[in-house]
Amino acid sequence: MAKRARALKFRVGILLLALGLVAASCGGDDAEESEPADTPETTSPTTPATTGAPTTTSTAAPATASAATTTTSATTTTTTTTLPPAGLWEQVSGGDDCRCADGSDYSFWVREADPERVVFYLEGGGACFTAESCSFTDGTYSVTTAESDNPTGAGGIFDFSNPANPLAGSSFVGAPYCTGDVHIGNSVQQYSEDLTVHHNGFANASKALAELHSRFPDATEIVVAGSSAGSVAAPFFGGLASDLYPGAKVSVVADASGAYPSNPVINATIGSLWGAFSVVPDWPVNEGITPAEWGVPEMFIQAGLHDPDIRFARFDNAFDSTQLGFAELAGFDASNMDQLIRDNEAKIEEAGVAVSSYLAPGADHTILGSDTMYTLAVEGVAFIDWLTEYLAADEPIADVSCVDCA
Repeated sequence: MAKRARALKFRVGILLLALGLVAASCGGDDAEESEPADTPETTSPTTPATTGAPTTTSTAAPATASAATTTTSATTTTTTTTLPPAGLWEQVSGGDDCRCADGSDYSFWVREADPERVVFYLEGGGACFTAESCSFTDGTYSVTTAESDNPTGAGGIFDFSNPANPLAGSSFVGAPYCTGDVHIGNSVQQYSEDLTVHHNGFANASKALAELHSRFPDATEIVVAGSSAGSVAAPFFGGLASDLYPGAKVSVVADASGAYPSNPVINATIGSLWGAFSVVPDWPVNEGITPAEWGVPEMFIQAGLHDPDIRFARFDNAFDSTQLGFAELAGFDASNMDQLIRDNEAKIEEAGVAVSSYLAPGADHTILGSDTMYTLAVEGVAFIDWLTEYLAADEPIADVSCVDCA
């Protein structure tokens, strides 16, 4: 572990600098790879000359919050810091250059609890890559962040009153999703004369990750989890989290994206629209990788090869209707989805990265935000027991797979 920490020391400094710049302005890198000739017109994101300081609000006025007072001998300065009790969520503004697809403001959510055990959660909400799918009114993704993104009262891993929840005592930073680019976008695309979309997902999520590191610098256990679109980027941000926390235990839980394969044409075309290749980390294992090779399974492979200590887990329903819909939209065959999920996992593991997987029957979509996680069992193994074992273990755990998956 000490050897790993020394090897990562330089990368940590670089990543902290990069996230510090994101935290200051939260803008994406203007650089983008060349687009195919038939892609929509691309314009570069602009960064304002000055960026307003992020603001923080609490979902409820804490009745028992403590105040801290600082006094100097020459001048008396009183600084009052009010923190909500564990369990309340704070809404944190991303700043002037963090934005959603329609250019509106972006904000994320923080819950302070155990400072050494933290969860970075990437919200789902669809994806888009055409004028029709990216429409602000009739598209296939969430376009803005709002009070509805407040996790208060949500189920699954967000039910902190449930004693079965293995993450109940953890601190959380939740990154909402409103950019149609699975949290890895870095471009502004004009899909039609009256539709310009800010694919700003990477800057938004990076700002939330920087906040996590700022608030919980001494964390020893990091869980990077995501559902649906958020689960695509979870391994990617798991790698970034491991760079910020060398020596910490980093566990990734990807919820409901196992059916998406690595298709060179889809990788290059959709990735180009989103500007996704411009945010590929400068890890040695990424040297020479091309846009055509940067697909969903590669998020696991490259992060796992970069840091072999990261642990990965996936959950899927064998015939997830939402994944089937996006497969049709993207143009690949997912009719034998259960086998496609298994094939994608085999590709990851053949590259040398272990994945613990739980494959449930049926067509449901996602589990981490649902109380179904407390009742689902497959082949006699309760999902909540499997998840609890995975989070507690240091090595991969046994896969669980439906036999009759229909």
